[in-house]
Amino acid sequence: MPLASPTTSTRRDRVLPLDGLRTVAIAFVVLYHLHVPGFGSGFVGVNVFFVLSGYLITTLLLGEHARTGRIRLGRFWVRRILRLYPTLLAVVVVGVALWWLIGDYQGSTMSALGAAAVALTYTGNVARSFLGESQGVFSPMWSLSMEEQFYIVWPPLLMLLIAVVATRRVMVAVLGALVVASVVASGFLFEAPGGGSTPDIYFSPVLNVAPLLLGCGLALVMGSEKGQALFRGRLGSVATWAGLAGVVGSLAAIGSGWQQNVTTFTVMLPGVAIASALLIGGLVSRPSLPARVLSLSPVAWFGRALSYPIYLWHVVFIALITPVVPGALGVVAVIAASVVTAYLSHRFVEGPALRLKDRLGTSAKEARSTTPAERELTNA
Repeated sequence: MPLASPTTSTRRDRVLPLDGLRTVAIAFVVLYHLHVPGFGSGFVGVNVFFVLSGYLITTLLLGEHARTGRIRLGRFWVRRILRLYPTLLAVVVVGVALWWLIGDYQGSTMSALGAAAVALTYTGNVARSFLGESQGVFSPMWSLSMEEQFYIVWPPLLMLLIAVVATRRVMVAVLGALVVASVVASGFLFEAPGGGSTPDIYFSPVLNVAPLLLGCGLALVMGSEKGQALFRGRLGSVATWAGLAGVVGSLAAIGSGWQQNVTTFTVMLPGVAIASALLIGGLVSRPSLPARVLSLSPVAWFGRALSYPIYLWHVVFIALITPVVPGALGVVAVIAASVVTAYLSHRFVEGPALRLKDRLGTSAKEARSTTPAERELTNA
């Protein structure tokens, strides 16, 4: 059954609160990298993105399967590349050109061409987790590697589960077991790093898969009549506020040295992912104050259009600006430069690719049968 969404928070083919949630998530990440007090962990924002990606991709794939009885993997993968690769390529080209200025950012261990190759092949997480390599200004691309690898593995696995598993309840149970297994394994394999760096397990495509899987599980729950009914009722309101409190409250709960504590990776990381899933489920199911705020046009537009290019560009500007413009002025300069460049990137780099991507879109008949929540990823 198609996913329901609150009409008060939907405009055209978007679920606006989810666009607004992207704005919140990217703010958490950028402010963390700028060492702004009160934003002591970037993984909060990254986890929100991971859960959102798992939820949207699974909703999209389930919707296609329900309409057509199949999932066209080739078209899905091509559309993802057209959506994500142009901006990535632009940032890598600029980063390599400026490597003589910014190549030693946070102790990069790679040459310009090596870091570029890792970024363009979506293997940054593998290089960090298994080889101990740092990409410098391309380091944030480890999370893109996680998602792209997930985009390759999860759709065929979902097709297999649909073929061999009778009920969504069993599918959710399988995902739940995988989440528990990854968290337990993280606890056993955790090693406190030196120098305040982040443990390698955080970058592992296996050990840090829980947020993505929780998003997938949410989509399976929300795709059932019973799940929709639960979230449309009071549970939806409780989920929204509890999830928001968990996501925002986690920032206050995280102190310095979080990288050295195993509970960060066995309790806090899964906890933020669960809170994100509750928040997303509530936002798409029932009107609320958070949904209305996140649906405000500037908030939703910013998340929809700029969150992805800002994520890629902002570290380049941190490496360029903060060494010469320290303090609050440097923070403002980095944010301003990142926003302006992200806008130009969105308009002139992403725009042509998105138009080509739209040519690979659904037919008019399919478009009429899809819901805004399903098109959220397709049109992102």
